[in-house]
Amino acid sequence: MAVKVLHIHSNDIRDEQYNRFDAKYFIVNDFFDALATKQKFEVATLESLKEQIVSGSYIDTYTAKEQGIPYLRVGDIKPFSFDENEDDFVYVSPKVDAKIKIKENDILIARTQATIDKLGTASIADVHNSGWATSQHTTRIRVKENKISPFYLLAYLNSKFFKAQTALASHGSTRVEFTHSQLNKVRVFIPEKELYNEIAEKVKTVIDYNRQALNLLEEAKAIFKKTISLKKINEKQPCFQTDLLSLKEFDIWNATCHLPFYADNEKEIKTKFKTVTLGEIANIKKGDEVGSNNYDVYINKTNTDYAFIRTSDIVNNEIDLFPDYFIPEGIYKTVNQELKTNDILFTKDGKIGQIAIVTNADKAIIASGIARIRVKKNEFNITPDYLFTVLSVKETGYNPAIRRTVIGTTIPHLREERMKQIAIPIIDKDTIQTISQKVKTAFDLKAKRKLLIDEVLNELNNEYEKYK
Repeated sequence: MAVKVLHIHSNDIRDEQYNRFDAKYFIVNDFFDALATKQKFEVATLESLKEQIVSGSYIDTYTAKEQGIPYLRVGDIKPFSFDENEDDFVYVSPKVDAKIKIKENDILIARTQATIDKLGTASIADVHNSGWATSQHTTRIRVKENKISPFYLLAYLNSKFFKAQTALASHGSTRVEFTHSQLNKVRVFIPEKELYNEIAEKVKTVIDYNRQALNLLEEAKAIFKKTISLKKINEKQPCFQTDLLSLKEFDIWNATCHLPFYADNEKEIKTKFKTVTLGEIANIKKGDEVGSNNYDVYINKTNTDYAFIRTSDIVNNEIDLFPDYFIPEGIYKTVNQELKTNDILFTKDGKIGQIAIVTNADKAIIASGIARIRVKKNEFNITPDYLFTVLSVKETGYNPAIRRTVIGTTIPHLREERMKQIAIPIIDKDTIQTISQKVKTAFDLKAKRKLLIDEVLNELNNEYEKYK
């Protein structure tokens, strides 16, 4: 292990604005001081580039989705885009102060986090997110667009250039925090015009692909829901009755499993359509635990490392490119998961029912809380794309999964044997093809988006590594 020795004059320590006395703080500053002398980059502080740096506000009064706007919190901020899973959103009154609402091309970062490694992830708002509210643990950056492109800055804030500078953040008793004054001092390295413009244009395309893909998935789900047209059942029934035979057949003896909201929903599907069980048309295999001693974080990631995907790392129906942890290639070969393009991932522990499709741009190992579902050749025209749609719709995916979930020692748990029982409706061939094509196009866009993000970050991170 290399040891870096840095000589700091006592006057520099005494004069440091935040009274910092940790070695990493001065090492990072020294590195960026040295990098700033290189002629390849233009160097500017974020303070000189921003129009505004503003934090959101604490709001503890939530409202229903129909009456509110999404309230973005730290967990909703993912690299390059927000996590738009509605199950994770809370909603607040649209009458909240305008200063905590984001506009198109505003950048939002996590201002506080439990550890340095998780600090500073940056997302950008598109026209769809414009007007959403932001919490007190997030910071909105609005740039002077005549000084810097928000799309280039977004890439920079997700690169190792910025991740290294998050070490300058303050350490509290339980969390780390990037104050506004510290954020203002962040140095932004701007490359020659050709590379700068190329990165900005690629990031614009990344944002566009993301929105196109999300819209296509919503269209596919809407077609499927219209086709099955299930009647609404009251979710909150104060009491109900069932019979002993139903209890014995289902073989889970708790009241939730037999709620009419769940049980009648499944009966209707089986009455209206021919169905096959998930186990008949797919192989299901859970992931692996690789041991925390094998974890590493993004700042140390190498090109041969694999993303380690836990239940919290499925975002917008895809594998997160930037999970908390990465795993060495040797561990990947040991567990031998062999994830393939078009494999479906379904979370079965803790946060049940999060779903994704593996694309050709993914390089990952899945944790044991996730099941890999691989469609077998079948006579029912069921494609991975159609099955993904069925499992991503609450009535046919989430609800049957929750009905079969039991509470373990500490967390909800869905066994693979129970997953195999989920009924998959067989609708007409043409509609299956229409749905499948929309989903396939969406995930093609998601794969292209990921490849572009990789290109952008490699261009920036390679420059960082040269001087590291």
